[in-house]
Amino acid sequence: MRLQSRRARWWPRALLGLAVLVAALVGLVYALTDHPKAVQAADLTCPATTPTLQRGQAVKVLSWNVQYLAGRGYVFFYDTLAGDGPDTRPTPESLARTLTEVVAVIHQENPDLILLQELDRDSKRTDHADQLAQLQARLGGAYPCAATAYYHRAAFVPHPSIMGEVGLSLGTLSRFRLEGATRYALPRICGDPVTVAFNFKRAVLGVTLPVQGGPPLTAYQTHMDAFAQGCDTMHRQVAAVGELLGGTPGPWLMGGDFNLLGTAGAYTRLRERERAYFNPQTELKPLMDAYESFPSEAQIETGEERYYTHFPNDPAVGQPDRTIDYFFYSAGLAHTGDRIRQDRPKISDHFAMLTTIRVP
Repeated sequence: MRLQSRRARWWPRALLGLAVLVAALVGLVYALTDHPKAVQAADLTCPATTPTLQRGQAVKVLSWNVQYLAGRGYVFFYDTLAGDGPDTRPTPESLARTLTEVVAVIHQENPDLILLQELDRDSKRTDHADQLAQLQARLGGAYPCAATAYYHRAAFVPHPSIMGEVGLSLGTLSRFRLEGATRYALPRICGDPVTVAFNFKRAVLGVTLPVQGGPPLTAYQTHMDAFAQGCDTMHRQVAAVGELLGGTPGPWLMGGDFNLLGTAGAYTRLRERERAYFNPQTELKPLMDAYESFPSEAQIETGEERYYTHFPNDPAVGQPDRTIDYFFYSAGLAHTGDRIRQDRPKISDHFAMLTTIRVP
């Protein structure tokens, strides 16, 4: 009888202790990770004296995934299908060299609006630098307006190849006045709750450029998920982007790294090993069907290398082999000079894209 009484007292205590431990772990995960709203204001700085766009003005736009200025010569752990790339971070020397190279490209191209993906801000791997601020400073005041939004942020990520703070963001620089910047959350990749909590929280960054004599111009950019086979994340992210674009009044432009092929032909041209990253029928099709794009479906279907935007770090590939970055345009938005700048040696694992639009 006495033994049964002791057991009766022990079980509630054990369950209470377990509940306290689980609650503590949940609280720790919550404290370490980011919790953005579905729609929220993005960080924006823009002096009141910045010039305003004029109706009929030509605006040159550069969009580029700069791979957190890591540079070339690396195979990061996420660059291989097995996740076993040997590198975990770039050296300070590589970061400094790549910053100089990116600034040189911007000086040469002289765009009016810059959409940059994969910029680090407060990340351990890049020594907690604010890379958008570094670029803005090196460009010497040419781009007074800046907007930025995180899409991967955590005080500590317990991945064996990270083990530290992460801050990855989208960044927009502009010669012209920005009167608003907004972060729109995209649907998250599937997985267990802990993995999802520490994983990317993909987003769209939108900025509004007032136009004297006409409706404002909206410029969007994004960096969508990758490796989402096995669940419908990419379908849901494309649908969310489509809903956002469809509800945008006035002219708009969207650029970025969509991490999706543009056509079924692009899939068949990949080596069989690289097809594992994609589905045979691209989830991007609703956007390709609904809006004019660069590269277009017809351009991608030519198979010409000049339309490739991605140069994988995986040495098994060793050359540009796919288009996964795009511009999309609202109906009737005139654009010229569309091209992909394929620098050699490569500066990032993505090439810079350029287009010039005419403000209605």
